[in-house]
Amino acid sequence: MTKRTTGAYENVIAGGEDVPAFLPYALPPRDPAFAISEKINGRLRAAEQALVRLDLATDMVPSLDWFLYGFVRKEAVISSQIEGTQATLLDLLSFEADDLKLPDADVEEVCNYLDALNHVQKELSNPSGIPISMRLLNDAHRRLMSGVRGATKQPGEIRRSQNWIGGSRPGNAVFVPPSPTRVPELLSALEKYIHADDDLPPLIRAGLVHVQFETIHPYLDGNGRIGRLLMSLLLQHWGLLRAPSLYLSLFFKRHRAEYYRRLDAVRTQGDWEGWTDFFLDGVATIADEAVTSARDIFAIVGEDRAGLLASDTASVSAVRLFEELPRHPIVTVASAMTLLGISKPTAIRAIEALMSVGVLMETTGRRRDRSFAYAAYVNLLRIGTELGDDT
Repeated sequence: MTKRTTGAYENVIAGGEDVPAFLPYALPPRDPAFAISEKINGRLRAAEQALVRLDLATDMVPSLDWFLYGFVRKEAVISSQIEGTQATLLDLLSFEADDLKLPDADVEEVCNYLDALNHVQKELSNPSGIPISMRLLNDAHRRLMSGVRGATKQPGEIRRSQNWIGGSRPGNAVFVPPSPTRVPELLSALEKYIHADDDLPPLIRAGLVHVQFETIHPYLDGNGRIGRLLMSLLLQHWGLLRAPSLYLSLFFKRHRAEYYRRLDAVRTQGDWEGWTDFFLDGVATIADEAVTSARDIFAIVGEDRAGLLASDTASVSAVRLFEELPRHPIVTVASAMTLLGISKPTAIRAIEALMSVGVLMETTGRRRDRSFAYAAYVNLLRIGTELGDDT
């Protein structure tokens, strides 16, 4: 392992205690410079090839929108779970299917993260939109923290007070980030690095930026989610993916202890290379899993479409409703009426037709206010999103 010093300590007052806060040096790593070993080079090639396969997969699916629908929602759920939120993907989909249902606090947090994800993608896809910057991340943070726990912790604003990570107080914290007086200059340097030329490969740079952002810890809450969001945005910004189709929270959830250990090793031992090896492994793993998921989803939708069209119960409304299911995999009679602009009896008949061919399944067990799920599709999407599910 390469030994280097990645920052300095300066004493700050936090919670009435005098504690050493870590002040990271600007990127790229120096003294010595980042070393691309044979092992890391192999990881890099594997990760880049996996991203190419994922990009090709987005070209092969009939609708990029419904391809991204599930991936974005999985990321919103899993990234929120890493921070302690207890909502599952099924909770989110059930809430989205019912306009009259009020979200609980955990589902609302996931919805906020989904709103933040959609906002930054809209800005980046707009030629006159906000580029990757702290201004964009602050907008995302404002949406993330709106009306939920942490809403009192300066949503959309860089922190003005000292924070710490782990422990019951600053004196026994696992990590104390930089003083708030240092945060603006550190973020400015990070933003310049994102938009500067660098000899390191873009994929490696994306991993470095994530660590630096988490080390600066610029917000009083929500740093992990915004930091993981930034990492995904950089893959598009640097031309590694054309669509927002890769999110690494599932890999970090599976290897949570290793994730935090690798972050800490950069700060305490200067082990940028160890972190990068871990990060690139995650990129290759999740990209290949995303390709497999896309292929499986495409196959299921294709088979079910063929089965429906061959059925005696097929109708125009049933087929139209089926085509909406990849973006609305849980429906109610009311939501089907809204989606298709049809009457209640027609919506009921369309749902019954899809149930008769095994596409939709009733999920509530009630006679009234029932919900119907595209079970085969939902079961593929929900892998890794259940509480305690690290597979």
